[in-house]
Amino acid sequence: MRFDDLLHPTPQGLYCPPGDFFIDPVAPVPRALVTHGHADHARAGHGAVMATAQTLDIMAIRYGKDFTGTRQLAEGPVEVNGVRVTFGPAGHVLGSAQIGLEHRGMRITVSGDYCRHPNPACAPWEPLPCDVFVTEATFALPVFRHPAPEGEVDRLLTSLAAFPDRTHMIGAYALGKAQRVIALIRAAGWDRPIYIHGALEALCRYHVEQGVDLGDLRPATGKDLTRADYAGQIVIAPPSAFNSPWVRRFADPLIGFASGWMQIRNRAKARGVELPLVISDHVDWPDLTRTVEELAPEEVWITHGREDALLRWCEMTQRVGRPLRLVGYEDEVPE
Repeated sequence: MRFDDLLHPTPQGLYCPPGDFFIDPVAPVPRALVTHGHADHARAGHGAVMATAQTLDIMAIRYGKDFTGTRQLAEGPVEVNGVRVTFGPAGHVLGSAQIGLEHRGMRITVSGDYCRHPNPACAPWEPLPCDVFVTEATFALPVFRHPAPEGEVDRLLTSLAAFPDRTHMIGAYALGKAQRVIALIRAAGWDRPIYIHGALEALCRYHVEQGVDLGDLRPATGKDLTRADYAGQIVIAPPSAFNSPWVRRFADPLIGFASGWMQIRNRAKARGVELPLVISDHVDWPDLTRTVEELAPEEVWITHGREDALLRWCEMTQRVGRPLRLVGYEDEVPE
């Protein structure tokens, strides 16, 4: 039996023939195993979905309670048509998991999206031993070396002290990034209210229910607040909100954006970002290559991002690399 017999790419996504299921499929399928709740991995309309309890909850929040025919909770190793399936923490967002498959002596780990840096908003990454490691390649270029996120938050607080008359508006994706940024701001000592866009409220509330301390959060649409009241305050919103008239209600907005892509100055400039915060929920180049070295798989399968540099690195370090070229996966979904 070859590795391809246990898992291989199809137009719908990665398919496991002996288990008869897909992992993070891009189209409705009878049975899906889902790594986490971001929309490029978790879609509605499957016959059955197996995922962590938090991912199932998040999918219900985002898509409605009828997002799938059957929910299957991933608790400990389970057998799916003779394939042993294990969900292990990925460190990406709340509920995120790597999915390990074992069958006839072969082990494949599908990482989904993962991050090695501690994240106060989710469980930390844990290694799943494997013969084949399926890795994302979002930031798979040697130039991507993310700074410590705590230092980026210090830059935000320094800016607030320097410009107390301006509203600091930080763009952050609704699931994961927003809550991580808020938790980091709290850890840095900011105990004042943080104002959030309505699109973040449900997921922030769920994080709090799951034990993530986000402090005093208030809606950024308070009718009793004037433009002057928002001076010197922090507002967190989806990046798309900054292209709407909604921004005008705030005091001389200073636009920030929390993303690994903010390391590229031209991207920040093109978005009109005055305060780029390099905070990523994905592995950078050093953490990606370190992960492969530590796991030491027989093969590295690469998806969802920049494949060429990682393939070249595999070749130079005498590893077997394979590009999967799956369609339908994005670097980071602008939600």
